[in-house]
Order: sequence, then structure tokens, then C-alpha cells
Amino acid sequence: MTSPISSNWFYYTTMASLAQATSAAEQSGNSAAPLSGAGSDNSMFMMLLSSMLQGGGEMNPTMMSAFTPAPAAASISNSSQMMAQLNNSYTPISVSLPSVSPAATPAAAETVAQPTVPNLKTDLSFKPIQFLKLENTLGGKLSGTAAHFINAGKKYDLDPNLLSAIAIHETGNGTSRAANEKNNIAGMMGKNGLRSYDSVEESIFDMARNLRQNYLNQGKTTIASIGAKYAPVGAGNDPTGLNNHWVTGVNRQLNKLT
Repeated sequence: MTSPISSNWFYYTTMASLAQATSAAEQSGNSAAPLSGAGSDNSMFMMLLSSMLQGGGEMNPTMMSAFTPAPAAASISNSSQMMAQLNNSYTPISVSLPSVSPAATPAAAETVAQPTVPNLKTDLSFKPIQFLKLENTLGGKLSGTAAHFINAGKKYDLDPNLLSAIAIHETGNGTSRAANEKNNIAGMMGKNGLRSYDSVEESIFDMARNLRQNYLNQGKTTIASIGAKYAPVGAGNDPTGLNNHWVTGVNRQLNKLT
């Protein structure tokens, strides 16, 4: 990168042009009165000017006038005054930029209270299960009914493994008298005692409907809370006290299936 041009470059260049013009005028004979010692003065002036341009030094007007014809000296003086005026006349203009106001923050949206809706989805809601594992676990009257437990679970939004665990516990995995004689796999009771069903599939769907309508929809979303109503301890229809083991037995079967 080249260095910035010296502030006196224009000044020195002007002086050299004046000196060359004077010399040319003398040689052509157009000068009315040749200046004495003009040749030597011009040579001396050019030598000093070259030295100053190369060294970047300063030369005051007094020194320059000693080697320059009078008209040129006057021109130098005028040029110096003009350059001084130009250099001293510039005053930076102060510009005030308009201040930028921050964007207005929108008012916080009012919080609207939403009505509370009971969330009926629980851990006992429908979820995918291992079909083959369930199919291989079911026995006796429950054999081949895995698809019925899954379909009933989808219809009533219940975990198929929960339905299966209750049926396994209630029937001794499809071996009870109620299951074999009445197709009742869930211990469902009617006006005259245990209900009878036309098929095991019908019994499975009735059990799922009952659990959804009378238990989970009523806030009973755990096996313990379901058992307290489904198989209450000390019930009159449980003379042998089997209901004492209902919650534990259903949980055990459910854990085996999951």
C-alpha cells in the first residue's frame, strides 16, 4: 500500500510548474525582461524540490522565495494563503441521529380460566400388548380368547392385560365352575346370583363395560380402588374370604403379562 500524499505535494508541484513556465518563456524570448540568474535559480529550485519530495520534509516560503523569481514567489504566497484558508475552513458537521425507540411490548394476554375436564386416561387405559404372550398364558375356558380381550379393551379404553388378569384370577385361569357352566369369567353377579352368558366373548365385553362405566368413570383408577368395590372384603357373598386376596391376585397376574 502506498503512503498518503504529503499535504504540501500540490504546493511543490505548483512551484515546479511555475519554474518550468518561466524557463520556457525565457528561451522563447517572450519574456520582456529576463530575470537575472533565472537558470541557476531554477536548477537550484528543482534540486531542492526533488530532495523535499523524496525526503518528505518541509520547506518554508522564505527559503522557496530565495530561489524563485518574484512573480513566482508572489504566486507561492497566494497559493499558500489559499491552501491555508482551505485547510482551516473545514469544520465537521455534527449530525444527531434520531433516537430509536424500542418496540412497544404488547400487553400480556389475559389468562382465561379454562374449565377443568377430568382426565380419564390412566395407567389402566388401553395400550398395545404382547398378543402371543397373552395367548400362550390363557388356559382352560379362556384359551383362544386373547383377541376378545384386545377388542373389548379398544372399545372401552381399557388395558387388555387388566381385563385378562381379572379373568385369570376370577376363574383360576379358565378352570372355575362359573366359567365352564355359565361362561362367566369375571364373577359378574345378577338378580339370581352369577350371571350366565351365551359365550365367553360376551362375558368379556360385559366385564369391560362394567369396569369403564361403574369404576374408571367414577374415579376408581387403581386396582386397589377397583377391588374395594368389585370384591369388597367381608361381603355376604364371600363366605370363604376369597376377596381378601383379590387385589394381590390381580396385581400378580397383571405383572406376569406385562
